[in-house]
Amino acid sequence: MSIQNESSYNNDSQPSENLSTDVNLSTDVEKKAKKTELPQPKNENSESGLKIAIAQENFMVGDVLGNARKMVELATTARDKGANLIIFPELALLGYPPEDLLLRPSLANRVKLAFEILYSVKDIVMLVGYPHIDQHGTFNSVAIVHNGQKKGFYHKQHLPNYGVFDERRYFNKGQNQVLFDYQGLTIGLLICEDLWQESPAKTLKQKGADIIVCINASPFEQHKQEERKALLAKRASENNLPIVYVNSVGGQDDLVFDGGSMVVDATGKIAHEAPRFLSQMLYASIRLDDKQIKVSEQKKMPIALGATAETYQALVVGLRDYVKHSGFNSVLIGLSGGLDSALSLSIAVDALGADKVYAVALPSQHTNPITVQDAQAQAQRLNVSFTVCPIHSAIDGIYHTLEPIFSHTPADITEINIESRVRGTMLMALSNKFGQLVLSAGNKTELAVGDATLYGDMAGGFDVLKDVYKTQVYELANYRNRLEETPVIPEHLINRPETNTPLHILDDHEKLDKILSLYIDEDFGFDAIIEAGFDKDIVKRVLTMVDRNEYKRRQAPIGTKISQKAFAKDRRYPLVNHWSLETPKI
Repeated sequence: MSIQNESSYNNDSQPSENLSTDVNLSTDVEKKAKKTELPQPKNENSESGLKIAIAQENFMVGDVLGNARKMVELATTARDKGANLIIFPELALLGYPPEDLLLRPSLANRVKLAFEILYSVKDIVMLVGYPHIDQHGTFNSVAIVHNGQKKGFYHKQHLPNYGVFDERRYFNKGQNQVLFDYQGLTIGLLICEDLWQESPAKTLKQKGADIIVCINASPFEQHKQEERKALLAKRASENNLPIVYVNSVGGQDDLVFDGGSMVVDATGKIAHEAPRFLSQMLYASIRLDDKQIKVSEQKKMPIALGATAETYQALVVGLRDYVKHSGFNSVLIGLSGGLDSALSLSIAVDALGADKVYAVALPSQHTNPITVQDAQAQAQRLNVSFTVCPIHSAIDGIYHTLEPIFSHTPADITEINIESRVRGTMLMALSNKFGQLVLSAGNKTELAVGDATLYGDMAGGFDVLKDVYKTQVYELANYRNRLEETPVIPEHLINRPETNTPLHILDDHEKLDKILSLYIDEDFGFDAIIEAGFDKDIVKRVLTMVDRNEYKRRQAPIGTKISQKAFAKDRRYPLVNHWSLETPKI
Protein backbone atom coordinates (compact mmCIF):
# COMPACT_ATOMS: atom_id res chain seq x y z
CA MET A 1 0.00 0.00 0.00
CA SER A 2 1.64 3.21 -1.12
CA ILE A 3 1.43 6.46 0.73
CA GLN A 4 0.23 8.24 -2.38
CA ASN A 5 -2.72 5.93 -2.79
CA GLU A 6 -3.61 6.21 0.87
CA SER A 7 -3.57 9.99 0.74
CA SER A 8 -5.65 10.58 -2.39
CA TYR A 9 -7.97 13.52 -1.93
CA ASN A 10 -10.57 12.50 -4.51
CA ASN A 11 -13.96 11.93 -2.92
CA ASP A 12 -14.26 8.60 -4.74
CA SER A 13 -10.79 7.41 -3.70
CA GLN A 14 -10.56 7.65 0.07
CA PRO A 15 -7.84 6.00 2.15
CA SER A 16 -10.06 3.11 3.24
CA GLU A 17 -13.67 2.17 3.40
CA ASN A 18 -13.62 2.81 7.12
CA LEU A 19 -12.23 6.34 6.80
CA SER A 20 -14.07 8.50 9.25
CA THR A 21 -13.40 11.87 7.69
CA ASP A 22 -13.81 13.97 4.63
CA VAL A 23 -10.23 14.66 3.54
CA ASN A 24 -11.06 16.56 0.38
CA LEU A 25 -8.84 19.63 0.11
CA SER A 26 -11.90 21.85 -0.02
CA THR A 27 -11.64 25.18 1.74
CA ASP A 28 -15.33 24.93 2.59
CA VAL A 29 -15.11 24.54 6.34
CA GLU A 30 -18.85 23.98 6.54
CA LYS A 31 -18.55 20.70 4.65
CA LYS A 32 -19.79 17.96 6.98
CA ALA A 33 -17.17 15.42 7.99
CA LYS A 34 -17.90 11.78 7.29
CA LYS A 35 -17.86 9.33 10.15
CA THR A 36 -17.85 5.57 10.32
CA GLU A 37 -17.29 3.24 13.22
CA LEU A 38 -14.05 1.41 13.72
CA PRO A 39 -14.39 -2.32 14.38
CA GLN A 40 -14.74 -3.08 18.07
CA PRO A 41 -12.16 -5.25 19.86
CA LYS A 42 -13.25 -8.79 20.58
CA ASN A 43 -15.29 -9.27 23.74
CA GLU A 44 -15.79 -5.51 24.03
CA ASN A 45 -18.97 -3.48 23.67
CA SER A 46 -19.76 0.19 23.51
CA GLU A 47 -20.69 0.29 27.20
CA SER A 48 -17.11 -0.63 28.13
CA GLY A 49 -15.99 2.72 26.75
CA LEU A 50 -12.53 3.94 25.88
CA LYS A 51 -9.63 2.56 27.84
CA ILE A 52 -6.90 4.99 26.85
CA ALA A 53 -3.14 4.65 27.13
CA ILE A 54 -1.35 8.01 26.82
CA ALA A 55 2.23 7.40 25.75
CA GLN A 56 4.22 10.29 27.19
CA GLU A 57 7.54 9.22 25.69
CA ASN A 58 10.75 10.47 24.12
CA PHE A 59 11.03 9.58 20.44
CA MET A 60 14.43 10.08 18.80
CA VAL A 61 14.53 12.59 15.95
CA GLY A 62 15.37 10.85 12.67
CA ASP A 63 15.07 7.27 13.92
CA VAL A 64 11.86 6.54 12.00
CA LEU A 65 12.01 2.75 12.10
CA GLY A 66 13.33 2.67 15.66
CA ASN A 67 10.47 4.91 16.78
CA ALA A 68 7.97 2.63 15.03
CA ARG A 69 9.36 -0.41 16.85
CA LYS A 70 9.15 1.48 20.14
CA MET A 71 5.50 2.27 19.40
CA VAL A 72 4.81 -1.41 18.74
CA GLU A 73 6.28 -2.33 22.13
CA LEU A 74 4.32 0.37 23.93
CA ALA A 75 1.07 -0.48 22.14
CA THR A 76 1.45 -4.19 22.87
CA THR A 77 2.07 -3.50 26.55
CA ALA A 78 -0.90 -1.12 26.71
CA ARG A 79 -3.19 -3.62 24.99
CA ASP A 80 -2.13 -6.38 27.39
CA LYS A 81 -3.04 -4.07 30.27
CA GLY A 82 -6.55 -3.60 28.89
CA ALA A 83 -6.25 -0.45 26.78
CA ASN A 84 -8.14 -0.31 23.49
CA LEU A 85 -6.67 3.04 22.35
CA ILE A 86 -3.10 4.33 22.60
CA ILE A 87 -2.11 7.90 21.76
CA PHE A 88 1.39 9.00 20.74
CA PRO A 89 2.73 12.60 20.63
CA GLU A 90 2.95 14.93 17.66
CA LEU A 91 5.32 13.74 14.89
CA ALA A 92 6.45 10.91 17.18
CA LEU A 93 7.27 8.70 14.22
CA LEU A 94 9.99 11.11 13.04
CA GLY A 95 10.67 12.94 16.30
CA TYR A 96 10.22 16.66 16.98
CA PRO A 97 11.50 19.04 15.76
CA PRO A 98 12.81 17.26 12.65
CA GLU A 99 13.73 20.51 10.88
CA ASP A 100 15.21 19.93 7.40
CA LEU A 101 14.98 16.15 7.74
CA LEU A 102 11.49 16.83 6.42
CA LEU A 103 13.10 17.85 3.13
CA ARG A 104 15.01 14.59 2.68
CA PRO A 105 13.85 12.79 -0.52
CA SER A 106 13.96 9.39 1.20
CA LEU A 107 11.66 10.37 4.06
CA ALA A 108 8.43 9.23 2.39
CA ASN A 109 9.78 5.72 1.88
CA ARG A 110 10.97 5.49 5.48
CA VAL A 111 7.54 6.55 6.71
CA LYS A 112 5.97 3.87 4.52
CA LEU A 113 8.29 1.21 5.98
CA ALA A 114 7.52 2.42 9.49
CA PHE A 115 3.79 1.95 8.96
CA GLU A 116 4.44 -1.62 7.82
CA ILE A 117 5.99 -2.14 11.26
CA LEU A 118 3.02 -0.49 12.99
CA TYR A 119 0.56 -2.66 11.07
CA SER A 120 1.79 -5.69 13.03
CA VAL A 121 -0.09 -4.51 16.11
CA LYS A 122 -3.54 -6.04 16.60
CA ASP A 123 -6.60 -5.32 18.73
CA ILE A 124 -5.76 -1.78 19.78
CA VAL A 125 -6.30 1.51 17.93
CA MET A 126 -3.18 3.65 17.61
CA LEU A 127 -3.19 7.41 17.07
CA VAL A 128 0.22 8.08 15.56
CA GLY A 129 1.80 11.49 14.95
CA TYR A 130 3.70 11.39 11.67
CA PRO A 131 4.69 13.41 8.56
CA HIS A 132 2.20 12.67 5.78
CA ILE A 133 3.78 13.06 2.33
CA ASP A 134 1.88 12.77 -0.94
CA GLN A 135 1.30 14.59 -4.23
CA HIS A 136 -0.47 17.40 -2.40
CA GLY A 137 2.45 18.22 -0.12
CA THR A 138 3.80 17.42 3.33
CA PHE A 139 1.50 17.57 6.34
CA ASN A 140 1.89 17.37 10.11
CA SER A 141 -0.61 14.60 10.72
CA VAL A 142 -2.08 11.99 13.01
CA ALA A 143 -3.03 8.57 11.64
CA ILE A 144 -5.74 6.26 12.92
CA VAL A 145 -4.18 2.80 12.74
CA HIS A 146 -6.08 -0.39 13.56
CA ASN A 147 -5.42 -4.07 12.81
CA GLY A 148 -2.99 -3.55 9.97
CA GLN A 149 -4.70 -0.63 8.27
CA LYS A 150 -4.55 3.14 8.27
CA LYS A 151 -8.23 3.92 8.79
CA GLY A 152 -7.90 7.67 8.41
CA PHE A 153 -5.76 10.69 9.12
CA TYR A 154 -5.97 14.31 10.18
CA HIS A 155 -3.74 17.14 8.98
CA LYS A 156 -2.80 19.96 11.37
CA GLN A 157 -4.58 23.17 10.38
CA HIS A 158 -2.81 25.87 12.38
CA LEU A 159 0.93 25.87 11.73
CA PRO A 160 2.97 27.88 14.26
CA ASN A 161 5.66 30.07 12.76
CA TYR A 162 7.03 31.94 15.77
CA GLY A 163 9.77 31.36 18.31
CA VAL A 164 11.35 27.95 17.73
CA PHE A 165 8.61 26.89 15.31
CA ASP A 166 9.08 26.96 11.53
CA GLU A 167 6.19 24.75 10.49
CA ARG A 168 5.15 26.85 7.51
CA ARG A 169 8.59 26.21 6.05
CA TYR A 170 7.87 22.49 5.93
CA PHE A 171 4.16 21.75 6.07
CA ASN A 172 1.04 22.38 4.06
CA LYS A 173 -2.04 23.44 5.96
CA GLY A 174 -4.83 20.95 6.63
CA GLN A 175 -8.37 22.01 5.75
CA ASN A 176 -10.93 19.73 7.36
CA GLN A 177 -11.89 18.39 10.75
CA VAL A 178 -11.61 14.66 11.40
CA LEU A 179 -13.82 12.55 13.66
CA PHE A 180 -14.18 8.80 14.10
CA ASP A 181 -16.54 6.58 16.06
CA TYR A 182 -15.15 4.04 18.49
CA GLN A 183 -16.46 2.35 21.61
CA GLY A 184 -19.72 4.26 21.38
CA LEU A 185 -18.01 7.65 21.33
CA THR A 186 -17.25 10.14 18.57
CA ILE A 187 -13.63 11.25 18.82
CA GLY A 188 -12.34 14.47 17.26
CA LEU A 189 -8.66 14.99 16.49
CA LEU A 190 -6.45 18.07 16.87
CA ILE A 191 -2.70 18.68 16.84
CA CYS A 192 -0.98 21.09 19.25
CA GLU A 193 -1.45 24.65 17.89
CA ASP A 194 -4.99 23.75 16.74
CA LEU A 195 -6.03 23.69 20.40
CA TRP A 196 -4.67 27.20 21.02
CA GLN A 197 -7.13 28.52 18.43
CA GLU A 198 -10.82 28.76 19.27
CA SER A 199 -12.43 27.49 16.07
CA PRO A 200 -11.07 23.91 15.64
CA ALA A 201 -12.45 22.62 18.95
CA LYS A 202 -15.70 24.52 18.42
CA THR A 203 -16.14 23.03 14.96
CA LEU A 204 -15.50 19.50 16.26
CA LYS A 205 -18.21 20.05 18.85
CA GLN A 206 -20.62 21.23 16.14
CA LYS A 207 -19.86 18.15 14.06
CA GLY A 208 -20.78 15.85 16.92
CA ALA A 209 -17.58 15.12 18.82
CA ASP A 210 -17.99 13.57 22.28
CA ILE A 211 -14.33 14.03 23.20
CA ILE A 212 -11.23 15.65 21.70
CA VAL A 213 -7.80 14.04 21.47
CA CYS A 214 -4.95 16.52 20.97
CA ILE A 215 -1.41 15.29 20.33
CA ASN A 216 1.43 17.69 21.11
CA ALA A 217 5.15 18.38 21.00
CA SER A 218 5.12 21.41 23.27
CA PRO A 219 8.59 22.43 24.54
CA PHE A 220 9.25 23.63 28.05
CA GLU A 221 9.17 27.27 29.02
CA GLN A 222 8.94 28.62 32.53
CA HIS A 223 5.29 28.70 33.67
CA LYS A 224 4.13 27.00 30.46
CA GLN A 225 2.31 24.16 32.26
CA GLU A 226 0.02 26.63 34.02
CA GLU A 227 -0.83 28.13 30.62
CA ARG A 228 -1.60 24.68 29.22
CA LYS A 229 -3.90 23.84 32.11
CA ALA A 230 -5.74 27.13 31.76
CA LEU A 231 -6.12 26.56 28.03
CA LEU A 232 -7.46 23.01 28.45
CA ALA A 233 -9.90 24.15 31.10
CA LYS A 234 -11.16 26.90 28.81
CA ARG A 235 -11.52 24.73 25.70
CA ALA A 236 -13.18 21.90 27.59
CA SER A 237 -15.68 24.06 29.49
CA GLU A 238 -16.63 26.31 26.58
CA ASN A 239 -17.38 23.28 24.41
CA ASN A 240 -18.56 20.93 27.17
CA LEU A 241 -16.12 18.27 25.93
CA PRO A 242 -13.46 16.19 27.69
CA ILE A 243 -9.99 16.65 26.21
CA VAL A 244 -7.14 14.14 26.13
CA TYR A 245 -3.81 15.96 25.83
CA VAL A 246 -0.57 14.03 25.23
CA ASN A 247 2.81 15.75 25.18
CA SER A 248 6.34 14.62 24.35
CA VAL A 249 9.04 14.36 26.97
CA GLY A 250 12.85 14.60 26.89
CA GLY A 251 15.55 16.80 25.41
CA GLN A 252 16.28 17.50 21.74
CA ASP A 253 19.18 19.83 20.98
CA ASP A 254 18.41 23.00 22.97
CA LEU A 255 14.74 22.14 23.57
CA VAL A 256 13.24 20.18 26.45
CA PHE A 257 9.78 18.63 26.28
CA ASP A 258 8.37 18.42 29.77
CA GLY A 259 5.43 16.04 29.36
CA GLY A 260 2.65 16.89 31.78
CA SER A 261 0.09 15.03 29.64
CA MET A 262 -3.47 15.41 30.92
CA VAL A 263 -7.08 14.39 30.65
CA VAL A 264 -9.67 17.02 31.59
CA ASP A 265 -13.39 16.42 31.91
CA ALA A 266 -16.09 18.48 30.22
CA THR A 267 -15.97 21.10 33.01
CA GLY A 268 -12.23 21.59 32.58
CA LYS A 269 -11.28 19.76 35.77
CA ILE A 270 -8.07 17.74 35.55
CA ALA A 271 -8.94 14.06 35.91
CA HIS A 272 -5.54 12.58 35.06
CA GLU A 273 -2.07 14.10 34.87
CA ALA A 274 1.31 12.57 34.06
CA PRO A 275 4.45 13.71 35.90
CA ARG A 276 6.69 16.33 34.35
CA PHE A 277 9.98 15.45 32.64
CA LEU A 278 9.47 11.67 32.97
CA SER A 279 8.45 8.98 30.49
CA GLN A 280 5.09 7.67 31.64
CA MET A 281 2.22 5.57 30.32
CA LEU A 282 -0.88 7.26 31.67
CA TYR A 283 -4.11 5.24 31.68
CA ALA A 284 -7.62 6.68 31.71
CA SER A 285 -11.15 5.53 30.94
CA ILE A 286 -13.87 7.52 29.19
CA ARG A 287 -17.37 6.14 28.60
CA LEU A 288 -20.89 7.18 27.76
CA ASP A 289 -23.16 6.66 30.77
CA ASP A 290 -26.81 7.71 30.63
CA LYS A 291 -26.02 10.20 27.84
CA GLN A 292 -23.23 11.73 29.93
CA ILE A 293 -19.53 11.42 29.16
CA LYS A 294 -17.84 10.02 32.25
CA VAL A 295 -14.11 10.38 32.78
CA SER A 296 -12.29 8.25 35.32
CA GLU A 297 -10.28 10.07 37.99
CA GLN A 298 -6.69 9.52 38.99
CA LYS A 299 -6.26 8.51 42.61
CA LYS A 300 -3.01 10.41 43.19
CA MET A 301 -1.83 13.38 41.18
CA PRO A 302 1.90 14.04 40.64
CA ILE A 303 3.62 16.59 42.84
CA ALA A 304 3.42 20.06 41.34
CA LEU A 305 6.77 21.69 40.60
CA GLY A 306 7.46 25.28 41.56
CA ALA A 307 9.06 27.70 39.10
CA THR A 308 12.63 27.15 40.29
CA ALA A 309 12.19 23.38 40.63
CA GLU A 310 10.84 22.99 37.10
CA THR A 311 13.63 25.15 35.69
CA TYR A 312 16.29 23.09 37.44
CA GLN A 313 14.70 19.87 36.20
CA ALA A 314 14.59 21.20 32.65
CA LEU A 315 18.31 22.03 32.80
CA VAL A 316 19.07 18.52 34.06
CA VAL A 317 17.01 16.79 31.36
CA GLY A 318 18.32 19.07 28.60
CA LEU A 319 21.94 18.31 29.44
CA ARG A 320 21.32 14.59 30.04
CA ASP A 321 19.64 13.96 26.70
CA TYR A 322 22.00 16.13 24.67
CA VAL A 323 25.00 14.22 26.01
CA LYS A 324 23.29 10.85 25.55
CA HIS A 325 21.97 11.56 22.06
CA SER A 326 25.31 13.03 20.94
CA GLY A 327 27.12 9.79 21.76
CA PHE A 328 29.33 11.10 24.59
CA ASN A 329 29.92 8.96 27.66
CA SER A 330 31.15 11.74 29.93
CA VAL A 331 31.60 15.49 30.28
CA LEU A 332 34.40 17.82 31.32
CA ILE A 333 33.99 21.16 33.03
CA GLY A 334 36.53 23.83 33.94
CA LEU A 335 35.79 24.44 37.60
CA SER A 336 36.79 28.02 38.38
CA GLY A 337 35.66 28.22 41.97
CA GLY A 338 32.89 30.63 40.99
CA LEU A 339 29.14 30.17 41.29
CA ASP A 340 28.34 29.60 37.61
CA SER A 341 30.68 26.64 37.21
CA ALA A 342 29.66 25.31 40.64
CA LEU A 343 25.99 25.26 39.63
CA SER A 344 26.86 23.75 36.26
CA LEU A 345 28.80 20.97 37.98
CA SER A 346 25.83 20.16 40.22
CA ILE A 347 23.48 20.01 37.22
CA ALA A 348 25.92 17.76 35.36
CA VAL A 349 26.16 15.32 38.27
CA ASP A 350 22.38 15.22 38.65
CA ALA A 351 22.00 14.65 34.91
CA LEU A 352 24.69 12.04 34.30
CA GLY A 353 26.00 10.72 37.59
CA ALA A 354 29.27 11.61 39.31
CA ASP A 355 31.21 8.87 37.52
CA LYS A 356 30.58 10.54 34.16
CA VAL A 357 31.63 14.05 35.18
CA TYR A 358 35.23 15.29 35.27
CA ALA A 359 36.33 18.63 36.68
CA VAL A 360 39.58 20.46 36.14
CA ALA A 361 40.93 23.66 37.68
CA LEU A 362 43.17 25.74 35.41
CA PRO A 363 44.85 28.30 37.67
CA SER A 364 47.16 31.01 36.38
CA GLN A 365 49.59 33.22 38.23
CA HIS A 366 46.69 35.60 38.83
CA THR A 367 44.32 33.00 40.33
CA ASN A 368 43.35 33.32 43.98
CA PRO A 369 44.25 30.01 45.69
CA ILE A 370 40.91 30.11 47.56
CA THR A 371 39.03 29.54 44.29
CA VAL A 372 40.96 26.34 43.64
CA GLN A 373 40.22 25.18 47.19
CA ASP A 374 36.51 25.88 46.67
CA ALA A 375 36.54 23.95 43.40
CA GLN A 376 38.27 20.97 44.98
CA ALA A 377 35.92 20.97 47.98
CA GLN A 378 32.84 20.91 45.76
CA ALA A 379 34.27 18.15 43.55
CA GLN A 380 34.95 16.05 46.64
CA ARG A 381 31.44 16.73 47.98
CA LEU A 382 29.94 15.48 44.73
CA ASN A 383 32.47 12.62 44.38
CA VAL A 384 33.66 13.97 41.03
CA SER A 385 37.12 13.31 39.62
CA PHE A 386 39.13 16.52 40.01
CA THR A 387 42.44 17.60 38.51
CA VAL A 388 44.50 20.77 38.90
CA CYS A 389 46.28 21.79 35.68
CA PRO A 390 48.25 25.07 36.07
CA ILE A 391 48.51 27.17 32.91
CA HIS A 392 51.32 29.57 33.92
CA SER A 393 53.83 28.28 31.39
CA ALA A 394 51.32 28.22 28.52
CA ILE A 395 50.39 31.87 29.14
CA ASP A 396 54.06 32.86 29.44
CA GLY A 397 54.81 31.07 26.19
CA ILE A 398 52.14 33.01 24.30
CA TYR A 399 53.26 36.31 25.84
CA HIS A 400 56.85 35.52 24.84
CA THR A 401 55.79 34.64 21.29
CA LEU A 402 53.77 37.85 20.90
CA GLU A 403 56.23 40.15 22.71
CA PRO A 404 58.11 41.29 19.56
CA ILE A 405 54.81 42.30 17.99
CA PHE A 406 53.15 43.73 21.12
CA SER A 407 56.24 45.44 22.56
CA HIS A 408 55.30 48.94 21.42
CA THR A 409 51.63 48.71 22.42
CA PRO A 410 50.03 49.26 25.84
CA ALA A 411 48.47 46.27 27.65
CA ASP A 412 44.69 46.05 27.31
CA ILE A 413 41.86 43.50 27.14
CA THR A 414 43.96 41.45 24.70
CA GLU A 415 46.26 40.21 27.45
CA ILE A 416 43.33 39.40 29.70
CA ASN A 417 41.63 37.38 26.97
CA ILE A 418 44.78 35.35 26.33
CA GLU A 419 44.41 33.76 29.77
CA SER A 420 40.81 32.78 29.06
CA ARG A 421 41.71 31.43 25.62
CA VAL A 422 44.51 29.29 27.08
CA ARG A 423 41.88 27.70 29.33
CA GLY A 424 39.63 27.09 26.34
CA THR A 425 42.49 25.47 24.43
CA MET A 426 43.39 23.25 27.38
CA LEU A 427 39.81 22.08 27.85
CA MET A 428 39.39 21.26 24.16
CA ALA A 429 42.71 19.37 24.14
CA LEU A 430 41.53 17.25 27.07
CA SER A 431 38.24 16.67 25.26
CA ASN A 432 40.02 15.51 22.11
CA LYS A 433 42.32 13.21 24.05
CA PHE A 434 39.77 11.59 26.38
CA GLY A 435 36.49 11.96 24.46
CA GLN A 436 34.62 14.10 26.97
CA LEU A 437 32.13 16.79 25.99
CA VAL A 438 33.28 20.16 27.30
CA LEU A 439 30.64 22.09 29.22
CA SER A 440 30.84 25.86 29.39
CA ALA A 441 29.15 27.83 32.15
CA GLY A 442 28.42 31.27 30.76
CA ASN A 443 25.07 32.66 31.88
CA LYS A 444 22.51 34.64 29.88
CA THR A 445 23.47 37.96 31.46
CA GLU A 446 27.10 37.61 30.39
CA LEU A 447 26.19 36.46 26.88
CA ALA A 448 23.72 39.31 26.53
CA VAL A 449 26.25 42.08 27.13
CA GLY A 450 29.25 40.27 25.66
CA ASP A 451 31.10 39.64 28.92
CA ALA A 452 32.46 36.40 27.49
CA THR A 453 35.57 35.52 25.52
CA LEU A 454 35.30 33.85 22.14
CA TYR A 455 37.46 30.69 22.06
CA GLY A 456 38.01 31.18 25.78
CA ASP A 457 35.31 30.72 28.42
CA MET A 458 32.84 30.27 25.55
CA ALA A 459 34.70 27.17 24.34
CA GLY A 460 32.73 23.97 24.64
CA GLY A 461 30.00 21.82 23.19
CA PHE A 462 27.15 22.74 25.54
CA ASP A 463 26.49 25.77 27.73
CA VAL A 464 24.53 24.61 30.77
CA LEU A 465 23.37 28.10 31.82
CA LYS A 466 23.02 29.75 28.42
CA ASP A 467 19.40 30.80 29.01
CA VAL A 468 19.75 31.48 32.76
CA TYR A 469 20.13 35.07 34.00
CA LYS A 470 22.58 35.69 36.85
CA THR A 471 19.78 36.39 39.32
CA GLN A 472 18.32 33.00 38.43
CA VAL A 473 21.71 31.38 39.01
CA TYR A 474 21.46 32.37 42.68
CA GLU A 475 17.90 31.05 42.92
CA LEU A 476 18.84 27.72 41.35
CA ALA A 477 21.90 27.32 43.54
CA ASN A 478 19.86 27.96 46.69
CA TYR A 479 17.22 25.51 45.48
CA ARG A 480 19.76 22.75 44.84
CA ASN A 481 21.36 23.20 48.26
CA ARG A 482 17.98 22.89 49.98
CA LEU A 483 17.51 19.40 48.55
CA GLU A 484 20.21 17.95 50.84
CA GLU A 485 21.34 18.47 54.40
CA THR A 486 24.92 19.14 53.31
CA PRO A 487 25.17 21.80 50.58
CA VAL A 488 26.56 20.67 47.23
CA ILE A 489 27.48 24.24 46.26
CA PRO A 490 29.74 26.28 48.59
CA GLU A 491 27.31 28.51 50.46
CA HIS A 492 29.62 31.49 50.63
CA LEU A 493 29.43 31.71 46.83
CA ILE A 494 25.68 32.23 47.14
CA ASN A 495 25.58 34.30 50.30
CA ARG A 496 28.28 36.68 49.13
CA PRO A 497 26.91 37.73 45.74
CA GLU A 498 28.95 39.82 43.38
CA THR A 499 28.30 43.53 43.81
CA ASN A 500 29.37 44.50 40.32
CA THR A 501 27.71 43.38 37.13
CA PRO A 502 29.61 42.36 33.98
CA LEU A 503 31.84 45.20 32.83
CA HIS A 504 30.51 47.24 35.81
CA ILE A 505 27.45 48.43 33.93
CA LEU A 506 25.31 48.66 37.07
CA ASP A 507 25.75 48.18 40.78
CA ASP A 508 23.75 44.96 40.96
CA HIS A 509 22.55 42.09 38.76
CA GLU A 510 18.89 42.52 39.57
CA LYS A 511 18.67 45.88 37.82
CA LEU A 512 20.73 44.71 34.86
CA ASP A 513 18.74 41.51 34.45
CA LYS A 514 15.47 43.45 34.54
CA ILE A 515 16.61 45.70 31.71
CA LEU A 516 17.84 42.68 29.76
CA SER A 517 14.62 40.77 30.35
CA LEU A 518 12.50 43.69 29.15
CA TYR A 519 14.62 44.08 26.02
CA ILE A 520 15.25 40.41 25.16
CA ASP A 521 12.32 38.44 26.57
CA GLU A 522 9.53 41.00 26.36
CA ASP A 523 10.66 42.94 23.28
CA PHE A 524 10.48 46.33 24.99
CA GLY A 525 12.08 49.13 23.00
CA PHE A 526 14.46 51.81 24.19
CA ASP A 527 11.76 54.33 25.13
CA ALA A 528 9.55 51.71 26.81
CA ILE A 529 12.38 50.57 29.09
CA ILE A 530 13.09 54.16 30.13
CA GLU A 531 9.40 54.63 30.86
CA ALA A 532 9.61 51.55 33.09
CA GLY A 533 11.87 53.58 35.39
CA PHE A 534 15.45 53.04 34.24
CA ASP A 535 18.11 55.66 33.60
CA LYS A 536 18.37 56.65 29.93
CA ASP A 537 22.16 56.56 29.71
CA ILE A 538 22.38 53.14 31.39
CA VAL A 539 19.65 51.72 29.17
CA LYS A 540 21.40 53.02 26.07
CA ARG A 541 24.68 51.47 27.14
CA VAL A 542 23.14 48.10 27.99
CA LEU A 543 21.09 47.84 24.81
CA THR A 544 24.02 48.89 22.67
CA MET A 545 26.14 46.15 24.18
CA VAL A 546 23.41 43.57 23.58
CA ASP A 547 23.14 44.52 19.91
CA ARG A 548 26.88 44.81 19.39
CA ASN A 549 27.61 41.31 20.71
CA GLU A 550 25.30 39.32 18.48
CA TYR A 551 28.36 38.02 16.62
CA LYS A 552 29.63 36.35 19.80
CA ARG A 553 26.32 34.67 20.58
CA ARG A 554 26.10 33.35 17.02
CA GLN A 555 29.30 31.39 17.72
CA ALA A 556 28.36 30.21 21.20
CA PRO A 557 27.58 26.55 22.01
CA ILE A 558 23.96 25.59 22.37
CA GLY A 559 22.29 25.38 25.78
CA THR A 560 18.92 24.39 27.18
CA LYS A 561 16.10 26.82 26.43
CA ILE A 562 14.03 27.70 29.50
CA SER A 563 12.65 31.14 28.62
CA GLN A 564 10.34 32.49 25.96
CA LYS A 565 13.26 34.19 24.21
CA ALA A 566 16.47 32.20 24.33
CA PHE A 567 19.55 33.17 22.33
CA ALA A 568 18.77 30.79 19.49
CA LYS A 569 15.84 30.50 17.08
CA ASP A 570 13.65 32.62 19.34
CA ARG A 571 15.70 35.73 18.66
CA ARG A 572 17.28 36.20 15.24
CA TYR A 573 19.00 39.48 14.51
CA PRO A 574 21.42 40.39 11.71
CA LEU A 575 25.06 40.54 12.73
CA VAL A 576 25.60 43.76 10.78
CA ASN A 577 22.89 46.41 10.79
CA HIS A 578 22.41 50.14 11.33
CA TRP A 579 19.20 50.00 13.36
CA SER A 580 19.18 52.87 15.85
CA LEU A 581 17.90 52.47 19.41
CA GLU A 582 16.15 55.84 19.40
CA THR A 583 13.52 56.52 16.77
CA PRO A 584 15.18 58.66 14.10
CA LYS A 585 13.80 62.06 13.24
CA ILE A 586 13.21 63.26 9.70
